[in-house]
Amino acid sequence: MSQKVAVLGTGKIGEALLSGMIRAGWAPADLLVTARRPERAEELRARYGVSPVTNPEAAKTADTLILTVKPQDMGTLLDELAPHVPADRLVISGAAGIPTSFFEERLATGTPVVRVMTNTPALVDEAMSVISAGTHATAQHVAHAEEIFGAVGKTLRVPESQQDACTALSGSGPAYFFYLVEAMTDAGILLGLPRDKAHDLIVQSAIGAAVMLRDSGEHPVKLRENVTSPAGTTINAIRELENHGVRAALIAALEAARDRSRELASGNN
Repeated sequence: MSQKVAVLGTGKIGEALLSGMIRAGWAPADLLVTARRPERAEELRARYGVSPVTNPEAAKTADTLILTVKPQDMGTLLDELAPHVPADRLVISGAAGIPTSFFEERLATGTPVVRVMTNTPALVDEAMSVISAGTHATAQHVAHAEEIFGAVGKTLRVPESQQDACTALSGSGPAYFFYLVEAMTDAGILLGLPRDKAHDLIVQSAIGAAVMLRDSGEHPVKLRENVTSPAGTTINAIRELENHGVRAALIAALEAARDRSRELASGNN
C-alpha cells in the first residue's frame, strides 16, 4: 500500500479512518493529515506516527484526498485546494448531502470524485459506508475507496441518486437507535429498575437482536413473531407502539432526514 492518502479536516471520523487503515496495513509514513488547530495535528502525529501537512501540501503530495470537513465548510476547502489538485488525484468526499458534481465543477476537469456516506460506528470498526462514483471515477477508484473504508466496517455501492436515502437510513441511523435505547432506559426506570441495570438489559438485547438480524437471514417480521406469543406481553407492547403511531413517526423522521440531505446539496446550510 505505497500510495499516499491524506485525510483533510481530521475529526473523530477522520481519526477513526486513520486508525483503521493503520490496523489494515497502511504504513503511517504514507498517511497525511490536516487539521484546523496545530495542536490537533501534533496530537495525531504523536498518536499514530502520521505526517501533519497543510491542505495545499496534501493536494500536491497525496494520491488520494479524503475530505472530512463539515458540509458548510466544503466550499471554502475546495477554494483552497483547487489550484493545487492535479486532475489525476482521487478525491473522496465524506460530507453529507454534497453531490460529486459540486466537486467536479470546482476542481480540474476530469478529476475523479467518489462520494462516501459513513457513520459513527466507524469508531468501533462497525461502520456502514455507502459509496457512489462521480462522472470521472472508474471502477478502480471505487474499489480503492472500498478498500479504505472497509478498514472500519462494511461498504455498499449505490447510485448517487440513492445517497440521500442512505444518509437518512445509515448515516443518521445510529442516532435513532441511541434515541430508542434512551427511551427504553427511561421506561425501565419507570418500571422500577436502576438505570445501570436497565441500560445493560437493553444494550445486550440490542446487540443480540442485531446479530440475529445479520446472521439468521430471517425477515425482521419473522424474528419479531418468534418473540410474540398469543395474548402475551410482547403483543401488548406492540399494540401500544402501533396505537401511538411509532411506525409512521419513524417513516416521517427518515423522510425528514432525506429532505435535509437534499437541502444541504442545494446549499441551504
